[in-house]
Amino acid sequence: MGSEVGAQAARARALAVLRIRGRALAVALLPAAAAVILVAGGTSGHLVGPGWDAARAVVSAVALVVLLAAGVIALVVARARPAVSPTVPIAEDAAPDLYRLVRDLAERLDVPAPSAIALTPDCDSWLEDRTHPAHGPPAREERDELAGAPGGRHRRTAAPVLVIGSPFLWWMRVGELRAVLAPVVAGTGPSAHPDIAAARRFVRGLDAAVATAADRGRCPAFRPACAGIGWVARLLLRSCRQHAAEMERGVAAAAAERAQAVDYGVRIVAQEQVGLAYAGWDRLLTRVALPAWRMGRWPARLDAGVVAALTELSRRDRLAEGFASRLGERPACDLLEEPGTVDEAASLLAARLFHGGPAECGPDWAPVDWSEYPEEVVDRKWRTDAARLHRVLDALGVRRAPDPTAHDPNGPTLTRVLDHLTAPDRDDQEHSDAGATAASPAATSDADTDAKPPSRDPATLDAEAEADADTDADLHPDEDTPRAPRTAALAARLSAELAREDAAAPPAPAPGASPSGQAGPDALWDVDALPLFPLQPPRTERELLTDHVTAMVCCAAMDTAGAQPGLDWLDGPTLLVGGERATDLAPRVLSLVEDGDPDPLRVWLSDLGIRPEKPVRLV
Repeated sequence: MGSEVGAQAARARALAVLRIRGRALAVALLPAAAAVILVAGGTSGHLVGPGWDAARAVVSAVALVVLLAAGVIALVVARARPAVSPTVPIAEDAAPDLYRLVRDLAERLDVPAPSAIALTPDCDSWLEDRTHPAHGPPAREERDELAGAPGGRHRRTAAPVLVIGSPFLWWMRVGELRAVLAPVVAGTGPSAHPDIAAARRFVRGLDAAVATAADRGRCPAFRPACAGIGWVARLLLRSCRQHAAEMERGVAAAAAERAQAVDYGVRIVAQEQVGLAYAGWDRLLTRVALPAWRMGRWPARLDAGVVAALTELSRRDRLAEGFASRLGERPACDLLEEPGTVDEAASLLAARLFHGGPAECGPDWAPVDWSEYPEEVVDRKWRTDAARLHRVLDALGVRRAPDPTAHDPNGPTLTRVLDHLTAPDRDDQEHSDAGATAASPAATSDADTDAKPPSRDPATLDAEAEADADTDADLHPDEDTPRAPRTAALAARLSAELAREDAAAPPAPAPGASPSGQAGPDALWDVDALPLFPLQPPRTERELLTDHVTAMVCCAAMDTAGAQPGLDWLDGPTLLVGGERATDLAPRVLSLVEDGDPDPLRVWLSDLGIRPEKPVRLV
């Protein structure tokens, strides 16, 4: 470990953590020491008598119980498997240039090189200790060359694993990646110090012991013992929490200070790319990948999609014009032998972490290429949502709007949706306006009859009004709930229908062992907790209704006006009308859903030649 101020502070905090461990050991040995004193006093003839004999028996029994409990806790702390970040391991033969870059960087920093490299589907990089026996194959047997006998088994002292964010490899250039990794690789120096390594092992063991004790499935018959182990581990964790946090801050400060001499100027520019890559990755996951995951498809080239998304951003934003010129330099993904294979593995892992998809491909979970995304994802998503919307309307008893000139007069139409979501007070206002301009009561009656939508007879209106009033009272509408009663009822039924479909979906198959008999990568982290990092909270009822109405409008546009489904790298599924994105649809749909005003949407449909009365094709 170097002479950096942060390294010295980290070592001091590590010693504080080890002192807490020593105090815990002393407390466990204290009853045994008292028992030894009492036994020694009795054998020497100094502590004799019935009272001393009873004290020796009681203290010896307590010492035996405490030693047994301490031994069990120490065994659990030592053997519990620490948590491991889900990653895609990169073998050296799959990326020799990348390993060479990292080793050269470690040599320039005068620190040990990382033992391995792995990728994570996130915009971050760090060092991860995986020296626990559960994280890899057993340590090879060492032999004493002088004595010719096998040596004792020692804890592996391999350097930590370097985890790199996969978007960095595709968006950053080689020089930028080297500059970004310099502070991370420099952290292997302080990590190799025995005191810091021992303190980290102790803290990670306590954390793993807490998780082991909290898992009821691992010890169903020993819940009291597990509760006691968890209580002791949490107590020790609270005692050393502050020291462990300060130790890690010291290690980070020492690594940053050591890395200042390596590519410092380039690192300043590269940090801008880190923020840009994070923004593009977040936008790609939430707007592009998430709709595909919900449809049972996972994009197999997410990292390549980051480049396309950020290139599109540079085209739209004049502030980002300089970023496009970087694409002429050598990308860091060229350091991989097979970038496509690595990208596919990272994309599948991202789908598992952020959505909870299965570990293997199947009929309901298949990869999709970007060129197939509009047809495989966008078109299917819109038609599936439109079909669900009409099923809910059927369940609510909403009459269809027939088109006598169509091949299927009773087919699903956009007019049915527009008529149902139109606010009743707007109809009343239209009727009163018509009556005010009429010449006689008969004309007023005729105007009211003509203005009434075909799907709204008095009996249906009365039944819907009663049901909607009860539903609206139960929903406690807020800013995320549509204001119109019938709109709120439709949104609530859509939410319930979607929840039923999710509950009826078959669960993801449990991962098994690999063909070689070794535990697969899923064995190192809890697959029952998937998704580990949900991208978005559950959609509100208003958002669900807006998405379904938008899908119905897009289906009508595709079937009656020749529009096409498309992919926008920044906004996800998009409607292409005449080869151009329809960017003005969203506010018109919101006007219908939130205010019950269909006029802006009807004008938009008329301008583009979309016929809402024509039936559309559903899945």
